[in-house]
Amino acid sequence: MSTFERWLSVWVAACIVVGILLGQAFPSVFAAIAAAEIAQVNLPVAVLVWAMIVPMLLRVDFGALGEVRRHWRGIGVTLFVNWAVKPFSMALLGAFFIGHLFRPWLPADQIDSYIAGLILLAAAPCTAMVFVWSGLCRGDPLFTLSQVAINDLIMVFAFAPLVALLLGLASIAVPWPTLLLSALLYIVVPVVVAQLWRRRLLAAGPGRLEAALRALGPVGLVALLATLVLLFAFQGGRIVAQPVVIALLAVPILLQVYFNSGLAYLLNRAVGETHAVAGPSALIGASNFFELAVAAAISLFGLGSGAALATVVGVLVEVPVMLSVVAIVERTRGWYGRAPG
Repeated sequence: MSTFERWLSVWVAACIVVGILLGQAFPSVFAAIAAAEIAQVNLPVAVLVWAMIVPMLLRVDFGALGEVRRHWRGIGVTLFVNWAVKPFSMALLGAFFIGHLFRPWLPADQIDSYIAGLILLAAAPCTAMVFVWSGLCRGDPLFTLSQVAINDLIMVFAFAPLVALLLGLASIAVPWPTLLLSALLYIVVPVVVAQLWRRRLLAAGPGRLEAALRALGPVGLVALLATLVLLFAFQGGRIVAQPVVIALLAVPILLQVYFNSGLAYLLNRAVGETHAVAGPSALIGASNFFELAVAAAISLFGLGSGAALATVVGVLVEVPVMLSVVAIVERTRGWYGRAPG
């Protein structure tokens, strides 16, 4: 992990402050940016999101799917946690904490929007930063690559129906056309573009892909930070009035990360997988594709919505909480190696 990536939470916090200050100082400028949209898709944000997602998807090799049979138990555990547990556990945590326990301290007109944002955050597993987390816990790189490839493939078909189901269960109106458009713009198109680009780079000779990834690495993070400045410029007034909202939204996010990572870690041990598989499985099972969540929240609910704010809080806590999971996985390596019982 580069120094810049290691301090990502600091840069995110700085963008929050800068965004709030700019939004208060130049409200008409950001109102014009918010108005630049087609079919409920904000064009400046869409460009920034593509700049975030495409370099990350460029790392994904769908040819690694052939490695699935080597680690079928670990793959099965991660898929179970990612798609059968995490989205539903987040919906429950959001309903309990945001919809019930913390309701008195939150703006009543944004409760449903906050829960929707949390659901969007948990509905898609991370596809990029997990390579960093896997490396830090000495995970099997082929397992990580094959798992990410499978998750990306599933997302193309499952993201929109899963989000619609969970929003429906939470009694939140589902704008199907916008949801399908978001899935097309922020999953299908980036996956196709990244894979075509990857194929051309590989055909151009050895080292071209790695060179492109090194050059594009900062682009994704800078685009992420620029997106956050825009988001908090619109959210600034609400945050200044109620700063406790961010802390309250972080609670269900933190709980779902530790719950799902712990579940994946223990299930891998129970089925007899090695630590090199259990570590990245726990991290993939817990992390979120926050770039997609932010984009979808903006498209579905708007730049100034509680849903957009909830997904941004996910970005804020992602790096420190995942580093803590890496530390737990590493420190329990000896325990993991001992036979259960």
